[in-house]
Parts: sequence; structure tokens; C-alpha cells
Amino acid sequence: MTVQIRDELPADIPAIHALTEAAFLHAPHTSHTEQFIVDALRAAAELAVSLVAVDGGEIVGHVALSPVALSDGSTGWFGLGPISVAPERQREGLGSRLVERALDALRARQAAGCVLLGDPAYYRRFGFTPEPALVLPGVPAEYFQAIALNGPVPTATVRYSDAFEARA
Repeated sequence: MTVQIRDELPADIPAIHALTEAAFLHAPHTSHTEQFIVDALRAAAELAVSLVAVDGGEIVGHVALSPVALSDGSTGWFGLGPISVAPERQREGLGSRLVERALDALRARQAAGCVLLGDPAYYRRFGFTPEPALVLPGVPAEYFQAIALNGPVPTATVRYSDAFEARA
């Protein structure tokens, strides 16, 4: 695979928006606002890590990481997502490569950990597990998962950025 994964560049922003919209167009369990969430995270300077997968000059994948707030005051925790892969490129391992590189970026920052909302069967391979001590209100516990990267998992309620409420 000749896909390169790198940090987003300003010129990538329109392609990331279009890719994210296309990736979630027919996805189950979506509000179809993921592209607006990425834009809002960027506008709020809360897009801590934004990686793109590029093949032949075309952006075929994207992953975002943003800080999350924990009710116990713990710092250094991030939320993974949205993660997008072009529909015609799904099931090629691009999503896995993006998640692995995102976690590498967090390890390089000595982040405390990462949370996400997603399919347990998919994210288990990266070390994510449901953590009863971490709660995202209103979400089934088995779909809210975490991985501790530096230290223990705190007991806390997690709050994502207000950017996750973006609608357009």
C-alpha cells in the first residue's frame, strides 16, 4: 500500500470535509454531522491531532483527536473521532492505520489516555475496552471505550467539546 499518513495541511480542509461527509453518508448510527464536528473542532482550536491518509495525491482517510474534560479534573485525555475512510477504500486497513498513528501521536505527547464511542469488536484490537469508571452520559456503556496510555483510568464522567454539537 502506497498510502502516506501525515498531518493535515490547510489546503486539505475542503477535501477532509467532503471525505467525512461521504464516509458517513450511509453509515448506521450517525447524525450525519461528522464533517461539521471536524470543522467546529478546527475553528475552536480543539483539533489536537488531525491526520490524513493520502494516496496518489488524494485524501482517502482522516482521523481527528480532541481533548475531553473529565469531571475529576484529570488532564491529558483525548477523544478519538470522527474517523473517516473514503467509501470505495473501506475494508483495506486504512482506518486501522489511522487509529494506530493517532495513538502513536498521543503516546508521543505523553497523553494520559483516549476515549471513543464506537464498535467494541472493531476497537478492541487497539486496546480499547469499556471502562466502568469512565462514563459518557446517555451512551450504552459497551460502546464507550477507553485506553489508558500513561497512568490509571480515572473515575469520572467524560464531556466532549461543544464542537460535537455542531450541525452545520
